[in-house]
Amino acid sequence: MAHESELIGTIAMGLTAAFVFGLLCAKVRIPPIVGYLMAGMVIGPFTPGYVADASIASQLAELGVILLMFGVGLHFSLRDLMSVRHVALPGALLRILAGTAMGMLAAHFWGWSIGAGLVFGLGLSVASTVVLLRALIDLGSLTQTRSKIAVGWLIVEDMVTVVVLVLMPVLSEELGGIPVHESSRGVAEAVALAIGKVTIFLIVMLVVGRRLLPWIFKGVAGVDSREIFMLAVLASALGVAYGAARLFDVSLALGAFVAGVVLSETAFGHQAEEEIYTIREAFGVLFFVSVGMLLAPSFVFENAAGMVVVTFMIVVGKSVAGFFITLALGQTSQAALTVAIGLGQIGEFSFILATAAVALQILPKEGSDLILAGALVSITLNAILFRYLDRMQTWLNVHLRWGSSRPPAPLPES
Repeated sequence: MAHESELIGTIAMGLTAAFVFGLLCAKVRIPPIVGYLMAGMVIGPFTPGYVADASIASQLAELGVILLMFGVGLHFSLRDLMSVRHVALPGALLRILAGTAMGMLAAHFWGWSIGAGLVFGLGLSVASTVVLLRALIDLGSLTQTRSKIAVGWLIVEDMVTVVVLVLMPVLSEELGGIPVHESSRGVAEAVALAIGKVTIFLIVMLVVGRRLLPWIFKGVAGVDSREIFMLAVLASALGVAYGAARLFDVSLALGAFVAGVVLSETAFGHQAEEEIYTIREAFGVLFFVSVGMLLAPSFVFENAAGMVVVTFMIVVGKSVAGFFITLALGQTSQAALTVAIGLGQIGEFSFILATAAVALQILPKEGSDLILAGALVSITLNAILFRYLDRMQTWLNVHLRWGSSRPPAPLPES
C-alpha cells in the first residue's frame, strides 16, 4: 500500500503477533497473556523488524483499559463480596500492606524515592483478575467457598487500586512526580476536591444511572436486535467513561468500572457481559500487546538480579503472606492455599498503575519494566502451580496435618 494506515498496521500486526504467541503459550498450557506480552515485545521499538506506532498503540491500550475495567465491574458482585467480607476485607488489606512493604524495601535498596517505592509496592500487591478467574474456571471451582474468598480478596484489591488511581495524580508532586494541579492549591484541598468529584459522580450513577440504564436497556431489549443491544453496551461503557472524565475529572478506568457495576445490578448485566465479551477480549489483547511494547528484551538479561527479587516477592512473599493471613482468619488450609496460589501473580492493574506512575514521573522506567517482567514470570509460574494445587493440598494434609477437616470460621450471611 502506498499510503499504509498506521492504525490498520498496528491493529493487524498486533493481533497477528498476539495470535501466534498466544497460541504457542496455550499449546504448552501457559496463560495466553504471556504470549500477548511477548507479541508486544516483538513488534515494539526494541526489536528488529516491524515497529508498531507507539501513539496509536497507547490509544488502543486506553480502549482496552476501559473495556477491561467495564468487564471487571460486570463481574463485581456486592452480594458475593459481603458473604466473605470478614475474610476478604482484612485479608486483602493486610496482604496489600505486606506486598507494599516488600516493594518499598527493595526500592529503598535500589535508591528510589519513597513515592516510587510506594507505587512499586502497590503494583506488586495487586493480582490479575483475568488470570485468577481463568484459573478458577479451569479448576472447576468458581462456585466453591475457597474460590469466593479468593475472588473477594481480588475485588478488595481492585477497589484499593481504583482509589490509588484517583489519588495518584492529585498527590503526584508529593510523591516525587510532576505537579498536575495548581501549586497554589494545598494537598488537603486537592485531595478533598478529587474525592468530592468522585463522590458526586458516584451519587449521579447510583441515583440516575441505576434508573436510566435499566430503562434504556429495557427499551433496547424490546427492539429485539442483538446488534443494537451490543451498541447499547458499548455506548454505556465508553459514554460513561468519557463523560466521567470530561464532567467530573474522573479517570476513564473508574468511569468504566462504575458503569459496569451499575449495569451488573440490573437484569441485563449477564447478557451485557456476553455481548461485549468478544470485543472486550480483542481490545484487552491489544492492551497487553501495547504493554509488552514497553519492555526491551535486553532488560531481562541486564537486570536478572532485580527480576529474581521481584519474582520472589510476587510468587513466594505474597503467597506465604496470603496463606498465613487466611489461616489466621479462621479458614481452612484449602482456602488458604487457593488464595496463596491464586493471588501469587500480577497483571493488568499492575500495568495500569505502573504506566500512570511513569507518566507522572513518580516511578522510574526501570520500575515499570521490573513490574512487567515480574508479571511475565509470575503468570507463567502461576499456571504451573495451579495444576498442582490439589497435590500440594494433599501434601499439607499428610505431612503437616493442615487438612481441611477443621471446619472454617463461619461466614456471615450477606
